[in-house]
Amino acid sequence: MCLKTAHKKMAAKKKAKKVAKKKAKKASKKRK
Repeated sequence: MCLKTAHKKMAAKKKAKKVAKKKAKKASKKRK
């Protein structure tokens, strides 16, 4: 596996985590 592709996958995972956190915040606001 090339280093560049590994880095891209890591970046995608980090982005997904950030998006999930944002969605979780919105969901908790709606519940309240």
